[in-house]
Amino acid sequence: MKSLTKILAATVISLLIGAGSAQADLKFGVAAEPYPPFSSKDASGKWVGWEIDLMDAVCAKMNEKCELVEVAWDGIIPALTSKQIDVIWSSMSITGDRKKTIDFTNFYYNTPTVIIGAKNGDKDITPEHLKGKTLGAQVSTIHEKYLQKYYGAGSEIKTYQTQDEANNDLAAGRLDYVQADGSALEAFLKTEQGQACCEMKAQVPDDLEILGEGVGGGLRKEDVQLKDKLNAALSELAKSGELEKITGKYPDLVGKVTLPTS
Repeated sequence: MKSLTKILAATVISLLIGAGSAQADLKFGVAAEPYPPFSSKDASGKWVGWEIDLMDAVCAKMNEKCELVEVAWDGIIPALTSKQIDVIWSSMSITGDRKKTIDFTNFYYNTPTVIIGAKNGDKDITPEHLKGKTLGAQVSTIHEKYLQKYYGAGSEIKTYQTQDEANNDLAAGRLDYVQADGSALEAFLKTEQGQACCEMKAQVPDDLEILGEGVGGGLRKEDVQLKDKLNAALSELAKSGELEKITGKYPDLVGKVTLPTS
């Protein structure tokens, strides 16, 4: 009887420890939409892409079991602050405006901001030249803010819940131009739809205040220890060459993104 009691007690303790461990797993939030080559679902519904591979490598370095959680892009910061997720890992640019609400890891990639449009050979993207045109961007992004600041006075700015929706409207002729990260738009231009309709226009002039200082993982301000652990893991991956090795799996990114060196 005493042995049975001990066994039961040990089982309960084991279950409690197991429950505690499960709760301690880190939840990485990713926007619930395709954003190749950084994150998208394969035919089986599994999340794949450069950022997903990086997440796996970072979690292995930290010896943490991490869970990927899908969140609507325009609700991803509230999901973090309300503790539904622990890290935003979804190509979020580090900006001063966002730092008022959340903190960030060091940047883990940066890429130019570009504008694409219909195939016509016209590469002039100055606000004066695009006056009267309709430009699109994903809602609640640095690109929406940039377009509003530089093009809003003379052009119509349309916003979309996902980047795919903006790209589809451009391909359908309902938009004249789309602005987003260069790597993501280059990926679209290589699709059958993108090749048929559109071309790269130009990189937009930089505005550090709006476009930020690269992409990092979003964190709650109080999670200082987690920030240190993530930064240490990112630094190790950069120093060891593992970050470049991950990038090498995605030829479209090689030479197109700026990576940290340490």
